[in-house]
Amino acid sequence: MTLAEEELDVREEALAVVAREAGELARRLFLQPSTLGSKLKGQQDFVTAADATVERAIIERLAARFPGDAFLGEEGGASGGGEARWVIDPIDGTANFANGIAHFCVSIAFVVQNEIGLAAIAAPMYGELYLARRGRGASLNGKPMRVSELSDIRFALVELGWSARRPAHEYALMLERLLATGATFLRAGSGALGLAYVAAGRTHGYCELHINSWDAAAALLLVREAGGWTNDFFADEGLTRGNAVLACAPALRETLVAATGVGRKT
Repeated sequence: MTLAEEELDVREEALAVVAREAGELARRLFLQPSTLGSKLKGQQDFVTAADATVERAIIERLAARFPGDAFLGEEGGASGGGEARWVIDPIDGTANFANGIAHFCVSIAFVVQNEIGLAAIAAPMYGELYLARRGRGASLNGKPMRVSELSDIRFALVELGWSARRPAHEYALMLERLLATGATFLRAGSGALGLAYVAAGRTHGYCELHINSWDAAAALLLVREAGGWTNDFFADEGLTRGNAVLACAPALRETLVAATGVGRKT
């Protein structure tokens, strides 16, 4: 990271505050039935009025503190210049949110020159705040997090995300290969929370064949700082174009790379 540690200290403190506030705003909006309507941006790609409201609140708060920083948000796109950038998903799991399902979160990452320095994920309906700083570990509600030490794939619970940006048959093939290892799977509808659950040791892996950086960036740092393994998500312009993602307990890396095809050396 090229920013001084003192500059990261200030941003780390601000991030925790802003993430809590944004999570609380998302919670209030979720509990207002009038905000649960949605429209489609693409196939099964939902957006609600709450997405724009929460993203705007995050950017306004951070821009006021750090006017030289840039932003990359799911709803507003890229803005500002400079090497320091906040990557924001105001509501990850929008389909869940829009249908009254409480499994969603706010995701914010601070990225400098393709390195994730800070991360926060707020899951307000669960009362959870995940935080991480590069080289300094990850926490859940102030307590250190570690990934699972599971080494037997037959006991593994792996979440598989889905995106219409890749053909359905590729997901079907990946699922078939995963089940052949003896693992089981779930899909809960939030990539950021799915990755965060790997960091917390609740699940043992997460894979999606294409995910955008605002969905994944913060959670990737959580996993790494909790001792887990992830593929090189920012390769091939992953920050701006998205990429495949795989995160897992270290002992399961070889098996899950083979089953998913993500992270395989070419």
